[in-house]
Amino acid sequence: MSGDDEWTPGPDGILERNAARVVPIDEEGRIFLIRGHDTEDPNHSWWFTVGGGIDPGEDPVDGAARELYEETGLAVDPDRLVGPVLQRSAVFRFTFHLRRQYERFYLLHVSNSEAESISLWNQDYLTELEKEVLDEVAWWRVDEIENAQQTGVAIYPEGIAQLAKGWFEGWDGSLTVIEDA
Repeated sequence: MSGDDEWTPGPDGILERNAARVVPIDEEGRIFLIRGHDTEDPNHSWWFTVGGGIDPGEDPVDGAARELYEETGLAVDPDRLVGPVLQRSAVFRFTFHLRRQYERFYLLHVSNSEAESISLWNQDYLTELEKEVLDEVAWWRVDEIENAQQTGVAIYPEGIAQLAKGWFEGWDGSLTVIEDA
């Protein structure tokens, strides 16, 4: 999440960008998620995975590793990231604009010590917008995600709990594609 400088108008005028995301999974099978809100609507919040926009020409896996470091402080070799396991295109409203984001998701299995280290924000690398809209972080079990979604808590990408069940056992090499409108 950053300013509009990394978003460009698409053919239909909607601001768009490419993004890379990381799904950290700890030794207990929990997923690390971030909760944020929109400056346009501070009462509207949602949970999502680590990640954000990648630079033009930047390899998505390198961008995913960079975003992981910038948002969590955990530096990993991009070769540790598994995937992409998921490809998603989503259209959403954020900071007063309709946006389209093309995302690639990668898995990262982390040790207990790594999991403890990414529980804190890496304030030195967050953009001003991220500092304003990122509210909290948490490790979630799959059943907690499913229960939260049943009560109306927004967690993206939709279906992450079901997907994660397969990812815990080891990725089968297939790419899941989600088109959110």
